[in-house]
Amino acid sequence: MKTITGGITAPIGFRAAGMYCGIKKKQKKQLDLALLVSEQEGPIAGVFTTNQVAAAPVLLDRLHLKKGIGRAILVNSGNANACTGPHGMRVAEEMAQLAAKALDCPPHKIFIGSTGVIGQPLPIDCIKKAVPTLVTRVTRRGGNEAAQAIMTTDLKPKQAAVRARLGGRMVTVGGMAKGSGMIHPNMATMLAYLTTDAAISRAALQTALSQAVDQSFNCITVDGDTSTNDTVLCLANGMAGNQTLKPLSADFRKFCAMVETVCRTLALKICWDGEGVTKVVRVEVVRARSTTAAKQIAQTIATSNLVKTALFGGDANWGRVMAALGRAGVPIDPSLVSLQFGDAPMVRNGQGLGSVAEQRLSKVFRAKEFTILVDIAQGKAGAHMWTTDLSYEYVRINASYRS
Repeated sequence: MKTITGGITAPIGFRAAGMYCGIKKKQKKQLDLALLVSEQEGPIAGVFTTNQVAAAPVLLDRLHLKKGIGRAILVNSGNANACTGPHGMRVAEEMAQLAAKALDCPPHKIFIGSTGVIGQPLPIDCIKKAVPTLVTRVTRRGGNEAAQAIMTTDLKPKQAAVRARLGGRMVTVGGMAKGSGMIHPNMATMLAYLTTDAAISRAALQTALSQAVDQSFNCITVDGDTSTNDTVLCLANGMAGNQTLKPLSADFRKFCAMVETVCRTLALKICWDGEGVTKVVRVEVVRARSTTAAKQIAQTIATSNLVKTALFGGDANWGRVMAALGRAGVPIDPSLVSLQFGDAPMVRNGQGLGSVAEQRLSKVFRAKEFTILVDIAQGKAGAHMWTTDLSYEYVRINASYRS
């Protein structure tokens, strides 16, 4: 597997564009409408928010996903079209219809996304005016524009792509994502769109995407909140000409690794672009009784505001990790627990290792990236989470999000 450039349009047959249509504030004129188009329709897979307050675009995409064929994805930023009632659903349907008309395909083959402020009507008129122009702008080089157009508080566009030989042909997987705040499993406040030129069945594509999301986007947390609009879609067009990938085959396993690599790369870019983030830390739990228990412990530590503020301040307060571990709701024996921060052991058999160890720990806490290793010594299972620090800047951004 090789990492390549090109992002969302790296696979054969995909084009994209982004433009300003008027949803975001006029004085900034940031791109706010993106379109991704495949030359050929193909199977599409999706994973959506578990938030019960799901936005209209999520509800519509779930309906379209039942037919399982995609041709294009139209996404706006600056307005979430969430908590907007029947009107919001009609607007979502109209977005799909606008793109379908411009591309001469049925509306159920169009998937849409929205991200931004919740509870405000989405101004469909400006989208209606923009779509015909946007369709003419899509190119193989338009991925970066599209990635910019789906951003909200993000500081950087996020793309990734990999390539490998499968079924006798070179196959590519590309992707783009947005996400900066309200980042937490199942899923984060994020949109992610993947493309592939692989020939693959819809069921196999869904399996690959679901597994990848579980090991990437569902393993990051910035602030413990999730959103109404979270969506990950993967569209395949088969234009690589490979033999159709079958579940359980060696080539399918390679494809799953490719999808997971793209998802993990995008997930970590979301972490590094998190609102006010200065550090990204991996919390790894080992030797737990079950994967479920390990995940619960990792998530409790990763979402602890006391742990996150200690990371920001460079305060090597390992007791906060022990305290979070103890309240995770998983039975443990504290006398068996060991903690290591980076290359610095700090706790063995439930007890701190003293002032010399704390001095080494202080150096680790000044790093921008390191791992907190939590050894439960109860079994063979493990899990991980990526977390970030919690800074003054995060509070500033979210105290004035709508202004």
